[in-house]
Amino acid sequence: MNAARPALATFHAPSADDALALVGLTVAYRVRGKDREVLTDVSLRIKRGEAYGLVGESGCGKSTVALAVLRYLAHNGRVKAGRIAIAGEDVLSLDREGLRMLRAHKVSMVYQDPASALNPTLTIARQLSEAFEAAGASPADALAQSHAMLERVRIADPARVMASWPHQLSGGMQQRVVIAMALASNPALLILDEPTTGLDATVEAEVLALIAQLRAELGMAVLLISHDLAVIRGMCERMGVLYAGRLVEEGATRDVFARARHPYTVGLLRCLPAPGRNKAHGALDTIPGELPAPGALTHGCVYAPRCRLADARCREHAPPPHRMEAAHGEQMSRCHYHERAIELPIADAANEADIADMRAGAETIAPPGGQSNRQTNEPAEETSCAPHAHEAKVVLRATNVSRTFGRGAHAQRVLDDVSLELRAGETLGLVGESGSGKTTLAKLLLGLHAADPGGTVELDARPLAEHLAQRDAGQLQALRVVFQHPDASLNRALPVKRLVGRALALARRAGADNASNARSREMAGERVDETADEATGENAEARNAARVAALLEAVRVPMRYLAARARQLSGGLKQRVAIAQAFAGEPRVVICDEPTSALDVSVQAAILNLLARLQREHGVSYLFISHDLDVVRYLADRVMVLYAGRVLESGPASAVLNGPCHPYTETLLNPGMLARETSASHRQAGTPIGDIPRNATGGATGCVFSARCPRKIGAICDEAAPPFEADAQGHRIRCHIPAEQLRALQAGTTAAQPHS
Repeated sequence: MNAARPALATFHAPSADDALALVGLTVAYRVRGKDREVLTDVSLRIKRGEAYGLVGESGCGKSTVALAVLRYLAHNGRVKAGRIAIAGEDVLSLDREGLRMLRAHKVSMVYQDPASALNPTLTIARQLSEAFEAAGASPADALAQSHAMLERVRIADPARVMASWPHQLSGGMQQRVVIAMALASNPALLILDEPTTGLDATVEAEVLALIAQLRAELGMAVLLISHDLAVIRGMCERMGVLYAGRLVEEGATRDVFARARHPYTVGLLRCLPAPGRNKAHGALDTIPGELPAPGALTHGCVYAPRCRLADARCREHAPPPHRMEAAHGEQMSRCHYHERAIELPIADAANEADIADMRAGAETIAPPGGQSNRQTNEPAEETSCAPHAHEAKVVLRATNVSRTFGRGAHAQRVLDDVSLELRAGETLGLVGESGSGKTTLAKLLLGLHAADPGGTVELDARPLAEHLAQRDAGQLQALRVVFQHPDASLNRALPVKRLVGRALALARRAGADNASNARSREMAGERVDETADEATGENAEARNAARVAALLEAVRVPMRYLAARARQLSGGLKQRVAIAQAFAGEPRVVICDEPTSALDVSVQAAILNLLARLQREHGVSYLFISHDLDVVRYLADRVMVLYAGRVLESGPASAVLNGPCHPYTETLLNPGMLARETSASHRQAGTPIGDIPRNATGGATGCVFSARCPRKIGAICDEAAPPFEADAQGHRIRCHIPAEQLRALQAGTTAAQPHS
């Protein structure tokens, strides 16, 4: 007997003032001869000039909405039911030419990764002018309009950018170019699919401010798809929440944030690290369980298996779309108990199942042939958030390291005299804008780059070879990495169980006498025979399968993906597999390079909980690189701030992030500050906000931040190197302004900020 289907939502037909209207949209993909619905009865409208945010976990159908609107669905996807109208035009009834004209004149899309949207074999001028030509401009006019559009998106030197190739531009610059291409047709609707993922806070603030300004100037509507709730809150008048292909809540953004009416929305909001809260205060709230598989038939409410308010009624009867008046308009919730959703139990009770899963996973992550702290009943090594953290052993130390690319007149120093210490069980947060040198420093520590002469890197007080191939197996296993983009570390053709299984096999070899030779051959590109692992018998194979399963469970990768290949996974799932790979052995130090930037907030919370637990139980140390300062505040014990390759501030996380802090750190904490306070003369000089100046020689005499500093006090900032002295807490600020004066200045700025 077929499961009862929910009734279609009550929704009016598209009207003339709608930029986008979806009525009862149902989309299915044909897989193995069966239709699997990925969107069910989605109805929403976006008025002309309005910004609408669409949120939800990875896999809930957000991007499918955008692809359906544009009719870009894969060959096995189809719209089973419903209507789609853009600026009054019925999208589903258009022929090939009508669809081409719609895309050329009425709707544009900005994708998540700007690098993948740009052709690496064509200059920016060629690609941007093509967009204008598609809208009807002549080649000559297209070039002129391209130059003007780059100026409009606040690119200071359009001629240079037009002559550049995509790889020569920063991520923020690439995103601005893609936005310029999308605006070439002056669309009525602009779709933005995760437009700021991977951008640092200042560039993100600039891109969002740019979109808001252009929306006001052009009167276009915006559909903003994002897992970043803060971005949705700051950008959108209204928002919708998708879960398993269903719109479960909708309303004015202020109303949803003030009083969410669906338990899923409440859960998403509570996954965010609260201001002032860190790992010492306990685990983050998470949403237990996982999304149902696409196309799964469910009785009752689709969210009931994960809902802490669910009862028999929820499991048997699908809730209708309840509509109620709120402070700023109508609010909709598909929940039988929408009035009680805000009362959802929090924190401790919510995390019981999640913590149990993580504990089970953590207990299996032991060194090959060894035991974890929990297994031996020994106390975990004291972490840096404990009272005597400063007494912990230094695991990783870098002293006066620099890195210069190029030679002669083309030499560019991207790291300049950087020193750091990382202690056992400690997290050092490394922050700064794109181009500040964070990833270069990480690669130098990993042996992927060699430092300039004069600097040293040590692991357990022993010098580390400059190059990866020269390090022994123990050092390779002790220092692991989780990259920002999982495609950089995963073989797209291999299934998940093989990816994690290989990492476990390498960890076992690292503990064997012949590990060094095996690893060296693999690094040299030779095939390493894996039959030695298979020869240990069925018990070993079963044990390996159990460890693979436990690792994947610990990072919340559903078991149904064991046989899936990396190329078939979403970005969030690929990142979780990459994290499982990093912890397959028993690393002493894990370098995390933006590991949660591609994850939705519920999975991010689970990953942060996992990292904190593994640190407590195994004493692992993290160098945590991130542009999300809320995440850094939660996980880091100490923070180091990089700008143009120089350390401008370092010290305990509470001291750095609560102030007084360096003016550059202040701009990271208040991303709109540069736009508000940088003088007009600085902008007229041609340095756009969000761009870091390049140091060709490394010999600057003044402060490297002086050209952009909103607290600049005079010529001394340009002419004299600022002091870099530590206070009693070990907090160091490289600035001419005394700490107490900075405290007073920043307190005044904070008091003047408008409250949302």
